[in-house]
Amino acid sequence: MKVTEKCDVYSFGVVTMEVMMGRHPGDLISSLSSPASSSSSSIPLIAQHALLKDVLDQRISLPKKGAAEGAVHIMKIALACLHPNPQSRPTMGKISSELATKWPPLPKPFCTITLAGRTG
Repeated sequence: MKVTEKCDVYSFGVVTMEVMMGRHPGDLISSLSSPASSSSSSIPLIAQHALLKDVLDQRISLPKKGAAEGAVHIMKIALACLHPNPQSRPTMGKISSELATKWPPLPKPFCTITLAGRTG
């Protein structure tokens, strides 16, 4: 296996899924890269029908409104990073752009924001 930026993208997808799921996504990743995947989609039928709410960390309450939209957006990015064909994975620049356009800019400089999340 040749190590390229696409390996880093894959790793980013794994870590992102682990954060969202609260556990290593090994079984889900195995089902995603299963040879049983249909030719029309890179995601096997079983994974296509998995409910996001069942995949997310069960120790945390389900997100509401904007947070739910964010969870869906992040999971879509993570899944794109796990595409079986490395050339079909997004670049880290594309991922960064997707994340930056989804959320508004910070109301004040990052270096002034406390761990409590207060911006004022």
